[in-house]
Amino acid sequence: MAAITKADLLDRVAGDAGVTKADAERVLDSFFSTLVSAAKSGEEVAWPGFGKFSASHRAARTGRNPQTGETIKIAASTGLKFSASSTLKSQLNTKGAKKAVKKK
Repeated sequence: MAAITKADLLDRVAGDAGVTKADAERVLDSFFSTLVSAAKSGEEVAWPGFGKFSASHRAARTGRNPQTGETIKIAASTGLKFSASSTLKSQLNTKGAKKAVKKK
């Protein structure tokens, strides 16, 4: 499965919205910076019909290096979590949305 690059995404968004690539990039950059700021302040960002973004906090814990077996301390961290809405899940699971996977 091929990944969509930033340039590809900007081309698609600009084409669909009928705006320049520069305008599309400014809007997407603003969206992502707003998302990060909201998550840092503990807010959730929800888009009805799409899903919800929220901060996910992981406590500090003890882990193990799989190569040496040595015990290590893993620091607490915060990540970004996405929860898809039921509408999005339904769209992804309709027959027309899935592409057949070819077996080799």
